[in-house]
Amino acid sequence: MLIGEVIGRLWASRQAGGLAGRKLLLVRPLAVAGGAPAPTRGLVVAVDGLGAGPGERVIVAHGSRVRDITVGADVADKDVVVAIVDDLHLDAGSR
Repeated sequence: MLIGEVIGRLWASRQAGGLAGRKLLLVRPLAVAGGAPAPTRGLVVAVDGLGAGPGERVIVAHGSRVRDITVGADVADKDVVVAIVDDLHLDAGSR
């Protein structure tokens, strides 16, 4: 799993059948830098069934088991938004 920030939405005019009608989000993973979450390089495209939007922090899980129990086995993506993060606190000892 990873924590990331939604930076946008992705639309595709042609897509695998299991993605039809699914919302795809562009998520930038976050890492801890200097005691605070900071964006990293690279992006993840994740299927969203929770209604997350730009600027929100989300938890993205990867794997066929996660996909199967959240959005269904017919979806052609294994990265799925499983939570919208309300708050994030890092303990001083965890850095």
